Amino acid sequence: MAITQDPGQVLSNLIPSYSPSRQKLSNAGETFRGRKPLFLVDGVPQSNPLRDSSRDSYTIDLSMVERIEVIHGASAEHGLGATGGIINYVTKQPDGAGVHQHAGVSLTSDDDFESEGFGHKLDYRLSGQTGDWDYVLAASRQERGVFYDGNDEIVGIAYPGEIQNSTSYDLLAKAGYWIDDDQNVEISVNRFDLESDGDYVPVLGDRDAGIPTTARKGDPDGEPGYNEVTTARLSYSHDDWLGNELDAQLYGQRFRAQFATTPYGSFPYQDSAGNTLYDQTRNESDKLGAKFTLSRDGLLNDRLTLTTGLDLLQDDTRQMLVHTGRTYVPETRFRNVATFLQGDIAATDALTLHAGVRHEQAELDVDETLFNAGIVYQANDWAQLYANYSEGFGMPDVGRVLRGISSPGQDVDSLLQLQPIVTDNREIGARFDWKRYGLELSYYESNSDYGERLAFENGTWVGNREKTEIQGFEVTGEARLNDAHRIRLSYTQAEGESDTDGDGSVDTELTGMNIAPDTLKLAWSAAWGEKLSSHLQYSHYFERSVDDPELEFDGHGLVDASLTYRLPLGRMSFGIENLTDEDYFTYYSQAARNSDEYYFKGRGRTLTLGYQLDF
Repeated sequence: MAITQDPGQVLSNLIPSYSPSRQKLSNAGETFRGRKPLFLVDGVPQSNPLRDSSRDSYTIDLSMVERIEVIHGASAEHGLGATGGIINYVTKQPDGAGVHQHAGVSLTSDDDFESEGFGHKLDYRLSGQTGDWDYVLAASRQERGVFYDGNDEIVGIAYPGEIQNSTSYDLLAKAGYWIDDDQNVEISVNRFDLESDGDYVPVLGDRDAGIPTTARKGDPDGEPGYNEVTTARLSYSHDDWLGNELDAQLYGQRFRAQFATTPYGSFPYQDSAGNTLYDQTRNESDKLGAKFTLSRDGLLNDRLTLTTGLDLLQDDTRQMLVHTGRTYVPETRFRNVATFLQGDIAATDALTLHAGVRHEQAELDVDETLFNAGIVYQANDWAQLYANYSEGFGMPDVGRVLRGISSPGQDVDSLLQLQPIVTDNREIGARFDWKRYGLELSYYESNSDYGERLAFENGTWVGNREKTEIQGFEVTGEARLNDAHRIRLSYTQAEGESDTDGDGSVDTELTGMNIAPDTLKLAWSAAWGEKLSSHLQYSHYFERSVDDPELEFDGHGLVDASLTYRLPLGRMSFGIENLTDEDYFTYYSQAARNSDEYYFKGRGRTLTLGYQLDF
């Protein structure tokens, strides 16, 4: 957080197999082991199953987040959209008895201290516990300047959505009441808004000539793009209900994602004076859901734990044209009912087995039973072996299919493109722990007989339903040299293919829209006494070639660093993103899309000075 607060970059730094960040509001092309993850906030799904606007990682400010939970592959407890993995943002919890406050401020700038590149952030949190009540109240506001690349030029503006030159705020309120020592009721509401300031326009580049798209001051047509998300959640937990742990939650979400007007002739209309103008689109999604979970441990002489439950979801989504009120994607309702059962058994002191089943039943003739199973074997004090199998379930981009219908009289139920996506995920691995040294090795496969591959065809994105096969491996290691110095290393490699000719065999390499480049990451964390600490990390993204020569990736390396100093009152932090001021084109711009409009460079050297106070 001292280096960057962009969720995509934070996730890419924390998760070895997460794609490089696009550094945009859209996270299209940011994948987890080759597939799009399911984003949750306190267990509430943020992804939109019917019309994926690729904005689901920007629904909460990271200052509201206490920790990030990551699940590789699917699980019985979490279903819709979890074809490749699950990322759950867990919000801040009360700090204990009494009243506790936190205040923070940060200033961000490019290395030339251009006024247009200045940004700042303020955040405040009040939490505590009084009697049987606990609470968290938090607010944040962030203004971002424009981004400068390593050549000191303004990074290009992406019309679908930007985080540079934008303003965002987040309001979080949580209140919990302890009925007794075992029972708790909690209500929470989070409101997140991010909107472009709308005073820059792109300067078109030339991909063939290696000229990036940049930006200049200007007045773009239409209204700015934005994310506007309100999520409410009511939960009840009982730690000893007839010997079981009971958790229940009800939730609702209002999601609005507006895309800015493109200057490339999209959605023309005439105003009252006969002038030709261009419209813009907005995704509107409203969710209602519930989840009930019952867990019991101590069975079979304390060797078996069983978890069962019910998931309910209703999602109403449409995509409209803002200025004319025309329909781009008709209003669509998705209802999903899922039951699940998960079991974990300690067969011996060294061998643990887990297995689960989840049954998904939804409209559009979805009736799938999904299984997962795994084994963990503790070979000795320092070696652990494991293997997992899981089946994931997701829906294709229904809105993209519906808006692409060009002939009348088609029956939605008969469209093959609307069949669900079911993935088979397999993983084997080993963990080693030699006191101060740790190592983990894993190999995974993720296959789907009827997956979805996005391709840019005839000026628009099309979802091609094809067989896909993805495989890769990860190596992560850690060395605690002493109590003050720690080194971490990770290396990931992945590849994938799809069946583009429909003969049942995969034949074409997946591009950067799905597959991340081979990546090496090194990090060194150090404590220089009781007050000063530092962090230095290097990320190298190796070059990558695919069947399409227009989507080759040149590769690059980035260095980030931060210092934290504890003051008598509070603490100061100083972060440098892209320490060496590397001048590079982003992975998405090179490997995912052959387009002048989206030929962007990455952010150059960026400085962030912060101060945090807990009182």
